[in-house]
Amino acid sequence: MKDRASDPLIDVGQLKVGMFIHLDLGWMSHPFPLSSFKLSTEEQLQVLRRLGLKQVRWSPGKSDLQTDAVPMPAPVAAPQSNEPTPEQLALEAHRRALAAQREALVLCEKQYNEAATAFRQVMELVPRDPRDAKDQSLALANALLDKMLVEGDLNIRLLNEGAGDRNTAHALNVSIISLLLGRAFGLGREEMVDLGVGALLHDIGKIELPARLRNRDDSFSVAELQTYQQHVIKGVALAQTMSLPPGPMLVIAQHHENADGSGFPQRINVDKMSAAARIVALVNRFDGLCNPLLPSKAMTPHEALSLMFAQGRNRFDATMLNAFIRMMGVYPPGSTVQLTDDRYALVVAVNSSRPLKPRVMVHDVKVAKEEALIVNLEEHPDLGIRRSLKPTQLPRASLDYLSPRTRVAYFFESSGPAPLGEIAA
Repeated sequence: MKDRASDPLIDVGQLKVGMFIHLDLGWMSHPFPLSSFKLSTEEQLQVLRRLGLKQVRWSPGKSDLQTDAVPMPAPVAAPQSNEPTPEQLALEAHRRALAAQREALVLCEKQYNEAATAFRQVMELVPRDPRDAKDQSLALANALLDKMLVEGDLNIRLLNEGAGDRNTAHALNVSIISLLLGRAFGLGREEMVDLGVGALLHDIGKIELPARLRNRDDSFSVAELQTYQQHVIKGVALAQTMSLPPGPMLVIAQHHENADGSGFPQRINVDKMSAAARIVALVNRFDGLCNPLLPSKAMTPHEALSLMFAQGRNRFDATMLNAFIRMMGVYPPGSTVQLTDDRYALVVAVNSSRPLKPRVMVHDVKVAKEEALIVNLEEHPDLGIRRSLKPTQLPRASLDYLSPRTRVAYFFESSGPAPLGEIAA
């Protein structure tokens, strides 16, 4: 395989749409989804020029440039072959759609893994260099925002794998979903940065607790529960050593408070909670229900939303809870469902602005598991979801085919044009 370091350098001023380029920068140093990509718009060229780079590497073999060169001689006509059959055309369309589907998922997972690595580096810095940890957490929050605050809609995407360790996966889930909810509420840039940093660091105080007390357990004694609850106060103290701004500090201090004053440690009600803290408290509860310490106690995302709605009048800001349910959809990614045609499916993505009909991977006995395509239910008005199921309620063949995640991990992707909606259900 060719070493991309051998790709030629080109002056930024000579870049053109269609060139495949490589940015030798960290993921947090530019607003693009990945560091290697094909330039597709003039706007991307303008962003590149603003980064202050003099040169970048590019791959001529991966580029798609239109030239004004002298026209090539017409190729010698090949012997005529039979026109492709409808079956062959359908198979080729299937292959193209499958490739696009895989490419979108790979992009999403690469971004998630880079964010996970950056978060772990922040947490390693906290005890030994808190000021640097603050700078890195701000950089990570800004990087997520730069990739999120784009034109058009975003899909909330279920990933194949979590971030490795549970604490990193939880921090990223809470951060990403909180930022998407903040985006839905139209928060300004400064408010979004505060929300992002606070969400990333909301559990920072747990690093000062014994490992076995970092995750709440129903078997805790009164003394153990009190120790667990101290992670909030310890988190505020660590935030002070980092010199965090007031916005993220309030998120750390209030992420376990409830709207009715039944939370901890201050037992304040919704009127005294910051908007960012209300968002994080809501999303933190959702992820805790979906990804508990013991997988056997995990709720499906649909069950978690249903429980939160039932408790909504007491625990959460009602306006935010309703917006959260609209954004995640009645059947959030990770939900196992039965469709109205009796087939079983796994919800893999929901467009936060059109949540009624998500995208699902369907168990189709005629299609191999590795070639299963995503069906966009929005494109099929006659097909919908009949009911939500626990994975254990699926028939064995559907369970093996759909492989529901033991840990639910989310990221976001742009809902740009893709062939997936054209696939027949």
